[in-house]
Amino acid sequence: LAVHGSGPPWPMELTVEFVTNKRQSGGMTDQPDFDIRSFLPYLLNQAAEESSLAFQHHYKQRYGMLRTEWRVLFHLGRYGAMTANAIGTRAKMHKTKISRAVAALEQKRYLTRQKVESDRRHEKLTLTAAGRKVYADLCKVARDYDAQLLAPFSAEEQALLKRALERLAKL
Repeated sequence: LAVHGSGPPWPMELTVEFVTNKRQSGGMTDQPDFDIRSFLPYLLNQAAEESSLAFQHHYKQRYGMLRTEWRVLFHLGRYGAMTANAIGTRAKMHKTKISRAVAALEQKRYLTRQKVESDRRHEKLTLTAAGRKVYADLCKVARDYDAQLLAPFSAEEQALLKRALERLAKL
């Protein structure tokens, strides 16, 4: 946008010109070639979102859980009793999301909270018998879903994909 004025400051006569960049193939001509669709973080996000949304209906329909609740439940089932801070560190989740998920799982009677004696600000979270049952059921569903996701790939491609993703995630 270019603005040109003439005459005294007030009243001012303005001429406004809109300067546009010519577009070619949907991109800016003065920008280097960049296609977000081939940008690795974008591809990883799209793949994660697509696969997560497809799996989501299992825990949402069966147990009325959100993704954050499934992730908290998974960590407690896999690693045993933990604090919300420990889950946040492992799962790379924000503490407010964990707090909401813990409250929802507690309301569903899938976990219990117990104050940590050495630091009363923290609580040890533990799955209940019902929570362990849900975890076991969803683990079976997750294994089947994982096999379904990997089915189009050869055994060699599956191993390579998992190694590459583990390296990117620094697991």
